[in-house]
Amino acid sequence: MRINRLDHFVLTVASVDATVEFYTRALGFTAVQFGEGRTALAFGDQKINLHQSGAEFEPKAIQPTPGSGDFCLTTQTPIDGVVAHLKREGVEIELGPVARTGARSPLVSVYFRDPDGNLVEVSNETAEG
Repeated sequence: MRINRLDHFVLTVASVDATVEFYTRALGFTAVQFGEGRTALAFGDQKINLHQSGAEFEPKAIQPTPGSGDFCLTTQTPIDGVVAHLKREGVEIELGPVARTGARSPLVSVYFRDPDGNLVEVSNETAEG
């Protein structure tokens, strides 16, 4: 077996509405309704499925907890543009821009938190890091 990409992952959240508002505003994701009342955040050809804390869909993680996520997203928008956009949207940058190591190449990244405290990293792939 050879895995070739991530299709989706799940975030357990305190408020689906607050999470949708944040990600659509701060990162330009699209809210998608699917199944029987489920919500996801779509971007590129991936998505983040949202589970309301206390009303998660089965199967689920053993201990689903809002704020336990830590993930990295890449963008072709220059990192200075990412920083400027986040500042305009009132998103506090916790760290960055800083050099990091990605799955495919060196990265230049900024870190911030969503309404649940999940750590979100947005990065540019770079040949130099």
